[in-house]
Amino acid sequence: MTSTFEALLPSTERALFHRIAVAQSEGRAPSFVAGVAREGDRVWFGARSCVDGHAPDAETQYRIGSITKVFTAVLVMRLRDEGLIALDDPLEKHLEGTGVGEVTIAQLLGHSAGLAAETPSPWWERTPGAARPELADVLGERPMLHPVGRVHHYSNPGYTLLGSLVEAVRGVSWEEALRTEVLEPLGLDRTTARPVAPHAGGWAVHPWADVMMPEPAEDLGLMAPAGQLWSTVGDLCRFGAFLAEGDDRVLCRASVEEMRVPAVPPAAGDGQGGYGLGIQLLRSGERTLIGHTGSLPGFVACLWVSVEDGLAAVALANATSGPLTSVVAADLVRIVAEAEPRIPEPWRPLPAAEVDEEFLALTGPWYWGTYAYGLRIGAGRGVVLEPLRGTGRRARFRPLPEGGWIGLDGYYQGETLRVVRRPDGSVSHLDLGSFVFTREPYEQGDAVPGGVDEAGWRGL
Repeated sequence: MTSTFEALLPSTERALFHRIAVAQSEGRAPSFVAGVAREGDRVWFGARSCVDGHAPDAETQYRIGSITKVFTAVLVMRLRDEGLIALDDPLEKHLEGTGVGEVTIAQLLGHSAGLAAETPSPWWERTPGAARPELADVLGERPMLHPVGRVHHYSNPGYTLLGSLVEAVRGVSWEEALRTEVLEPLGLDRTTARPVAPHAGGWAVHPWADVMMPEPAEDLGLMAPAGQLWSTVGDLCRFGAFLAEGDDRVLCRASVEEMRVPAVPPAAGDGQGGYGLGIQLLRSGERTLIGHTGSLPGFVACLWVSVEDGLAAVALANATSGPLTSVVAADLVRIVAEAEPRIPEPWRPLPAAEVDEEFLALTGPWYWGTYAYGLRIGAGRGVVLEPLRGTGRRARFRPLPEGGWIGLDGYYQGETLRVVRRPDGSVSHLDLGSFVFTREPYEQGDAVPGGVDEAGWRGL
């Protein structure tokens, strides 16, 4: 994305710095780093440290835990886009012998496969991956806890299966596929499977005293696709821009938008959250955020993106139970969005090639029964259908090669809108998934299902 924005205002920068200073102090973190990107460009970085005169910079690595899952999901979506897998495929079709092969790839991505949240003992985050050399060691004797596809139940082993799926289909390691297919094309040179200096050390801070001890940094082995990666504020800001807009070198915009669609209803009691295909969703005030949280012993991390505001925020700390980075990152987005709201692009007419008289004649009011809707032209010969009064089913549509349009959101997502013509070529009505839209409400002679009363409109 190209940015026309200048640096943030000094007052905004102070509010951002104050937020992370409070987080580091109250969260008792050895260090805390954060950054904000606007329209794809990093516009602010801040750091606090317990060491006087020394603070990490935007290229200092921290372990990012489950943010790793988003990278794994991107690899899986690439396989889908290349036609090598389908999201509805059972796992067994591509990865045999797991014992849970009836679950689908989509269910694994969205944590609705019914799998357990964790591996059998010992605690996988604090023990070497060599302790779980086979998938059977990751899944254990009772891998399924819930009905398949019915509920959201977060599962770390599920992402081990997805990493193994990538390896089975690609014929290379998960780490190599990630490096060549995602990290290198996006220029994420400081995102690695093992720490590369400069990097922060992971610490546990005593809950009742201001003392601390180092945490182990284990290689997670088969569990790596669930939480192995190390990254930086700089790299994660760039990755946030990718999650907002896509990048055809890695994953097109339509596919990253698909990842943001809720896969199943949120778990009971999780009224503000949700989960797409490898992406967490958060409703924060009036704002919808996408991204992921992460933690491993010694580290907490968060990346939140507000697509509507064109903002991404990263918060990283090196303490096991340190600051609530999820809250801080959401606050950083809010601070910038409220202090310096996004400036809209100037209005411009559509290119001449996208508009003709026949297309233009379709615009204006249409009636579904007596409900009034308006049809207007969007970019790329797309259209928008929206109610003219009150609330109703608004949707955007993109054109289909064979004619007509397909719905992109809301009730009509995936439904086909087409123009139905009379024998003489004139427009009779619009058909939207069998719903008929006419130019007048219940006009005599129109193609209204069930017909129109011959006596027409009347008073009492």
